[in-house]
Amino acid sequence: MPSVRHLPRGRHGLPREQVVASQRERILSAMADAMVDYGYIGTSVAAILKRAGVSRETFYEQFRSKEHCFEATYERAVTLLLEKIERAAATVDDPETTDEWTIRSNRMDRIFDAYLDHLVEDPASARVFLVEVFAVGSPAVARRAELQRLFVELIAEVLDVQTDAQMFACASLAAGIGGMVTGRIAAGDMAGVRALRAPLLDLVHRGGALYGNAFAEPARR
Repeated sequence: MPSVRHLPRGRHGLPREQVVASQRERILSAMADAMVDYGYIGTSVAAILKRAGVSRETFYEQFRSKEHCFEATYERAVTLLLEKIERAAATVDDPETTDEWTIRSNRMDRIFDAYLDHLVEDPASARVFLVEVFAVGSPAVARRAELQRLFVELIAEVLDVQTDAQMFACASLAAGIGGMVTGRIAAGDMAGVRALRAPLLDLVHRGGALYGNAFAEPARR
């Protein structure tokens, strides 16, 4: 998780809202970090409190239960990931100097790069939505499916999907990526996560019209 600063000790004169927000961030970060060591099932509220440096009273002022805290931790992790991917997708080469095929290829490369880099740079966050989510229950798994749907829609837009078959292929691609990165994150194989970028982009290129019209042969001419 990104580092979370603790508030200064003693009287600091900070607004109550800022204090509460800081405590919440520390709790969410602490839960993600604790699950790296203990998993969701093995992570106790006491372990979260110790890492966050807050009292039990402070914890229950913000969260009804450990599961409620996980839900907030999950939403935080997903928000951080989506923000990074969306920033990468929004970066587009100059159409005056770059052809459409290359523009779409570069966007796809940036999306894969942003996604994989985020997993490597924030492995605790990655474990939240890739690994630990399955230990929480159906609502959390359904939320993970929603995250994957958003990823599929972004890929489909870049690859210029026009048919149901192409959309299905993109969904299968996203599911395959999810499976590959989940295994590597669970094993702590960060080099393996990074190594996926080049072959994934190559797969999309070689797939041509399978995934969308962006890399169909006529599109390159």
